[in-house]
Amino acid sequence: MNQDEVKIALERAGFDNARGEARLLSEHYGGDVPRGAVERRLNHEPLQYLLGEWWFCRERYIVSPDCLIPRADTETLVEQAVRRLPQGARFLDLCTGSGCVAISTLCARPDLSATAVDKFEKTLALARRNAAENGVADRCAFLAADVLTDPPEVGMFDAILSNPPYIPDAVVPTLSPEVRHEPPAALCGGPDGLDFYRAMLTHWKKRLRPGGFWLFEIGYDQADALRELAAEHGLSIEVTRDLGGHDRVVYLF
Repeated sequence: MNQDEVKIALERAGFDNARGEARLLSEHYGGDVPRGAVERRLNHEPLQYLLGEWWFCRERYIVSPDCLIPRADTETLVEQAVRRLPQGARFLDLCTGSGCVAISTLCARPDLSATAVDKFEKTLALARRNAAENGVADRCAFLAADVLTDPPEVGMFDAILSNPPYIPDAVVPTLSPEVRHEPPAALCGGPDGLDFYRAMLTHWKKRLRPGGFWLFEIGYDQADALRELAAEHGLSIEVTRDLGGHDRVVYLF
């Protein structure tokens, strides 16, 4: 199918950005988009998975159904990390997924090093590829570990970053068809969406150096809940909003 035919098919199905998506698909497939690819998009498979890549901050990321799709909102987390991490710092990125948080932070700060953690080997393999593609593999280690449990002995870090699963389990089935194509393990944050924050603050604090800090992405309505968690752990908190004006990142120290 040529670009105009793809655009018409997407428009008829009610896709908001039919023209832009048709252009991206046409460019990706060299002008002749397979009908099967169009059918996948019409079935609401995310455009990013069809393209196999997506841009985040200034970097290009390989993406697949093994990872959450990088989103512009998460760039706020990277911006805060780049601004707050001290010179020569070593940081953890928990629930790394595609690796975009750790990798884009490292790309912006050549003085930093990181360890990226994920539970799933296929996801870690994807993150390793992205680190290599973006030229930071020599400064980013990778670790398979369950963030909900005690961490292995991996040394101490100046900061712990995370964009964890934070959507309440009961809400996930109500999300858009595109989002429901993404891995449930990257979305489901427990009954109230806070399971990973509780686990990280409880179990992973032993990996944080004295004077270190936490940076978490949160849901737009979770700032008050994180304030309560911070108080329970004797931490101060600052909340940063994303470009859309929503609470998005918490700095705990």
